[in-house]
Amino acid sequence: MRLALFNKGRLGLVDGDDIVDVTDQVAGADTPGPAGALQRHIETVADGDTIPFNLSGLVRVPLAEAVLEAPLPRPGKIVGAPVNYLDHKAEMQYTTSVADLGVFLKASSSVIGPGEDIVLPYRDKRTDQEGELGVVIGRTGAHVSADEALEYVFGYTCVLDITVRSGEDRSTRKSFDTFTPLGPWIVTADEIPDPDALDLRCDVGGTTRQHTNTANLIFGVRELIAYTSSVMTLHPGDVIATGTPAGVGPLTHGDRVVLEIERVGRLEVGVDGSRATPYDQRPGRMDR
Repeated sequence: MRLALFNKGRLGLVDGDDIVDVTDQVAGADTPGPAGALQRHIETVADGDTIPFNLSGLVRVPLAEAVLEAPLPRPGKIVGAPVNYLDHKAEMQYTTSVADLGVFLKASSSVIGPGEDIVLPYRDKRTDQEGELGVVIGRTGAHVSADEALEYVFGYTCVLDITVRSGEDRSTRKSFDTFTPLGPWIVTADEIPDPDALDLRCDVGGTTRQHTNTANLIFGVRELIAYTSSVMTLHPGDVIATGTPAGVGPLTHGDRVVLEIERVGRLEVGVDGSRATPYDQRPGRMDR
């Protein structure tokens, strides 16, 4: 299934060229709070209380006319995997990889959805796109083995991990508002038997910058879940961004960024640099 939020927080199931409103078939989905109706559904599935959706007689909206939103507007946590492709390690001239660095956290307030804009914070610091496969956790798990890891996955989505190339800690540089575009929907795990065999492409301004296959991950999805869950308990609705390949590059005002992942979907967002300010005018700076 492809599950999405659309038209002001409604829960939809994508069926062909339509999106079907299934909000009323999930308990509490009509008043889900900031986490959204799809989060409520994921929790329901985790509790074992789910009932198959019945699409008969439900409202259908042509997908082309629906306003899609971030499927998880406020995830419990967003976990990032730094330097998880060898070609990205080479292009950035890093001496370490995810195996040395571990994982990091991004602010959940950085999430935006399809069609929204990445807002550039600084006019004189490079801000890059990083296209990544996102893993959505479906069950609470700690110290999960790699062999069992996929049993803890609810589904997959597209993630853009936007990054300022400045001197702050990685989590700071990646947590500005709008720095985690997510979507356009979540594809349930049963649709993707092997997440480590997906083609990924990211275009900026009509030019392909990144093109890889998730088979090239240093820590594949199974290993990444196992490692992350050895550090922190994973909960339903948590998102793991699996890392980006070579081809990261600067964004400028007016760019369109398109991330396509095989069997998962196509996420497109804009770039707004109209409010960017000089880096040395940021709050909290210390003149030395």
